[in-house]
Amino acid sequence: MPSRKKTAMFASAFFTCVCSFVLICVVLATQHWMSSEVRFSGTNSSVTVSLRYGLFSGTCEQFVAAGLQVSEQAFQVADNLSGTKAKSMITAIIVILVLGLLSSLLSSGFTCTNAVSNPYQTFLGPIGVYTWNSLCGLFTLIAMILFPVSIEESDLSIELARGCFSFLQTHTKSTHTYGYSYWIMLLIIFLNIASIIIIYFYDHARYSKKKEQERPIENAPKDVILF
Repeated sequence: MPSRKKTAMFASAFFTCVCSFVLICVVLATQHWMSSEVRFSGTNSSVTVSLRYGLFSGTCEQFVAAGLQVSEQAFQVADNLSGTKAKSMITAIIVILVLGLLSSLLSSGFTCTNAVSNPYQTFLGPIGVYTWNSLCGLFTLIAMILFPVSIEESDLSIELARGCFSFLQTHTKSTHTYGYSYWIMLLIIFLNIASIIIIYFYDHARYSKKKEQERPIENAPKDVILF
């Protein structure tokens, strides 16, 4: 059975890993990644399309120049994207987050195993926890980088607006505001860092204690050792 200190440290790391797993599920499920105001100019008037969307679905509203709301509707992100570049970016972000979800799940399993037992394999101990938490944090960071790239380089909001209202003409201006679903990913990264720090302190304390136990033997007189 593990010591109380080990159980407490790995239980704390398990809690942070579970929180990370839950937050990735929230990030994937919610549609508050981006709020955009996309303006188009026509022959007689200008039209503004207001979008709020996530990785899978969203809502769009259309406003004429006088501020009158014409229509509001829900849409599926994949159905509204015609360009392969934008579709590829969204698909890549989803795949990366799913990999982060699996990494977080494995990290939760490793920390739980160490909290209740002493596994023999080295990778099932702190090394495994370091690996899976690092991968989860890395996947989340990559997703955070790719999403703004898809907004700026692939014109994601413009494509989604045209998918909602096909008669839109010349795009003139766009404003973007990142929602809480996007910023939650920062918290996920911090949770993974916290898990690594907790296990590092435990591993360092265990290593220091082991060295202290070996020191009396190293400093003992040779005749005592021979005896």
